[in-house]
Amino acid sequence: MTDPLQPDWQLATRAIRVGHARTAEGEHCEPIFTTSSFVFSSAAEAAARFAGELPGNIYSRFTNPTVRAFEQRLAALEGGAACVATASGMAALLATCLGLLKSGDHIVSSRSIFGSSTMLFDKYMARFGVETSYVDLTDASAWASAIRPATRLLFLETPSNPLTEMTAIQPLADLAHAHDCLLAVDNCFCTPALQQPLAHGADLVIHSATKYLDGQGRCVGGAVVGDAKLVGEEIFGVIRTAGPSMSPFNAWLFLKGLETLELRMLAHSAAALRLARWLEGQPQVARVHYPGLRSHPQHALVGPGRQQRTGGGIVAFEVTGGRRAAWQVIDACRLCSITANLGDTKTTITHPASTTHGRLSPEARDAAGIGEGLIRVAVGLEAVEDIQADLARGLG
Repeated sequence: MTDPLQPDWQLATRAIRVGHARTAEGEHCEPIFTTSSFVFSSAAEAAARFAGELPGNIYSRFTNPTVRAFEQRLAALEGGAACVATASGMAALLATCLGLLKSGDHIVSSRSIFGSSTMLFDKYMARFGVETSYVDLTDASAWASAIRPATRLLFLETPSNPLTEMTAIQPLADLAHAHDCLLAVDNCFCTPALQQPLAHGADLVIHSATKYLDGQGRCVGGAVVGDAKLVGEEIFGVIRTAGPSMSPFNAWLFLKGLETLELRMLAHSAAALRLARWLEGQPQVARVHYPGLRSHPQHALVGPGRQQRTGGGIVAFEVTGGRRAAWQVIDACRLCSITANLGDTKTTITHPASTTHGRLSPEARDAAGIGEGLIRVAVGLEAVEDIQADLARGLG
């Protein structure tokens, strides 16, 4: 979706200009509306707004101008008609499930997803009668075989966390729609600067805005992008009623993050590719997972005009020696930050098997390919030579 007055705006321009409705004060930067409620001119106007007969602000749990500006801008970048901002990325996934699923429904999900997403499906959605089946992200036949009459949602990450596995979105969208299902894609690793799932047939795009949309590790938030019915009504209804809302201050920071999103994502990608190539040459490294490498199984999906514009900023690699060797690399770092967050200007490093995927059973981790020797690096914007030197300390 583009601004109706500027239908030919490019992504970089939309990331800076869309969503700001300048007030009577004439501000150049988007304001932060730190108010819990809004005043009506009359009782009749209040009634009309609460009834949905008149557009306008009601209560900041579900209508706030700063949050709305972020929603409109992200929707424009993803090519969606509507966006709903949430308190976190996991709140975005939860709101999607609550808004679109009911007891007896079935989800088919790729196996290699964020550990908390798996816990949400298996522990919490299961309590309400929603069952989930897991399949190999890259196995098209497995996706088709897992669909049942009760299946309502196909969910995936591409690239996956943390192995950066990829799959073509359009064939899965076609499969979902042939069975009257929805396809939701977690676009956290790429952002709309590198990949736009809706353009490839997906129905919903889910974001942890905490990551690259912010870009500096400052705050927590999430979002869902899609059409006016599914997102603008059904998922919005969950936010209005249940209240997992984004704060205006966080929305303002995300707006500022979007302004530099394309520049940052291209810089992260260039640095990550250099680091991945260097890691391939290290004798202690058994395997490097990075979509920009020709050795990556789904490398054909990466490149200008393809599904994913560049390889992204996440590099995962396996060291020989299991957990002991992996922790040795991590503990030797003096520059890379030991944290499970990603998408920051600062490079971060983590051991997925004991952090992001630590709550999964050993069997579930094995099935997802999360081995004890696996390390995930979210490549920041420091000099690549300094990142290499930091990792070399523990690999030596």
